[in-house]
Parts: sequence; structure tokens; C-alpha cells
Amino acid sequence: MHVESTLICPSCGHRSIETMPTDACQFFYDCRGCGTRLKPKSGDCCVFCSYGTVPCPPIQENGKGACCG
Repeated sequence: MHVESTLICPSCGHRSIETMPTDACQFFYDCRGCGTRLKPKSGDCCVFCSYGTVPCPPIQENGKGACCG
């Protein structure tokens, strides 16, 4: 299982390698490039599933129907 994902801001394209929580969803993330507050897209459980290069650990283990902690 991967616990790091690169978040890519849709507003400015800034990339940031982040460690994903394994026991909870991360609903918000403030871009370190432009300050935009990222929120999950409709149908996604967290910002990593919407904007990351790797989906969150529960999705990695259990598939798209899973939900974070």
C-alpha cells in the first residue's frame, strides 16, 4: 500500500508530496502554491482521490466503493 501521494492543484498546477492519513478522510487541503482550498470532487471521499496521483489507503485496499475511516 502506498501512503504518499502527490497532490496537484487544479488552479495553479502546484505539486506537493503528502502523506495520506490511513485512519481518516482528508476533506480539505490548502494548496501551498496559490492557497486555493481543495475539496473532494463529487463522488470522491477525499482530496487524495480527487487530486492525488495515488488514491487513499481504503480505496487502494477495498476499491472505489470503500470509504475512508
